Amino acid sequence: MNKRQTLRSLMALGLAASALPARTQAPPGARRVGILMGYAENDPEAQLRLAAFKQRLAALGWVEGRNLTLDLLWTAGDVDRATPFAKQLLALKPDVILSNTTPNTTALQRETSTIPIVFTAVSDPIGSGFVKTLARPGGNITGFINLEASLIEKWLELLKEIAPRVKRVAVMYNPKTAPYADYYLKRFNAVTSKFGVTTIPATVSNAADIEKVITTLARPADGGLIMLTDSFMTVQRKAVIELAARHKVPAIYYVGAMAAEGGLIAYGINYVDMFRNAAPYVDRILRGAKPADLPVQQPILYELVVNLKTAKALGLKVPHSILVRAERVIE
Repeated sequence: MNKRQTLRSLMALGLAASALPARTQAPPGARRVGILMGYAENDPEAQLRLAAFKQRLAALGWVEGRNLTLDLLWTAGDVDRATPFAKQLLALKPDVILSNTTPNTTALQRETSTIPIVFTAVSDPIGSGFVKTLARPGGNITGFINLEASLIEKWLELLKEIAPRVKRVAVMYNPKTAPYADYYLKRFNAVTSKFGVTTIPATVSNAADIEKVITTLARPADGGLIMLTDSFMTVQRKAVIELAARHKVPAIYYVGAMAAEGGLIAYGINYVDMFRNAAPYVDRILRGAKPADLPVQQPILYELVVNLKTAKALGLKVPHSILVRAERVIE
């Protein structure tokens, strides 16, 4: 490794060492669950997701401080934290780990082939090598898919429906935190001609990259943005929403909360529900089930959320066809 890589590794190890307290004394007979979150700890939406998981576990009989100990770390969309944090959690010898995002699940998979892992917010578990098949995962990993590749066509359709002027579209993501991007981009590139749009490269790794992409979309005023599901983009969503508003770029997001926070439109699953639904899998594993025998769960319900205030600021009239389909309309 060069000096810069070495420094990053040492910094990540230092973060891991300081982020997790020494192993707490568990009550007699208590089980231990590790949680590796891909979001930022101070993110209110991420806290809602975590709370839903804990509440469902409690309803299933697993109460923190009584018969359950939880060890929690947040990588905040930083892949350099994933491996050292995974090592820290595994050193505590958990009975099962709840993993959030593809990079975190990859890091955990490298470190253990025996401790059960339940993932959330993973798009392509077969392509990522986590499971053999969705019906029979076959190893120590199973979990919950957040979005399917076909959804990117739906995003493009909705974006063109609400902003017909869009002729150039960028799919924004960070390659480090979205190594599965081709899973979506292949489908996207196959349908762009159908919608009469051209693509703009939009890989980003910092705030400056994000601003450059959005300002490029704004000149001329025929650009639109699709924000790919990605932990880095989740952490950076406030900047994306603010820049899109400032430069009047129509954008579609992958979770309803982003439209509620000021984004134009969002279509995707309810992530709070996904975390809530992960608790029964952790419960079953704690009671003896094997991840190899628990099918990977695919999304069933999607929600459409529209922000009328943002649409008005962008000079867009939301079609009735979208309003009647929306689960939530922000006014």
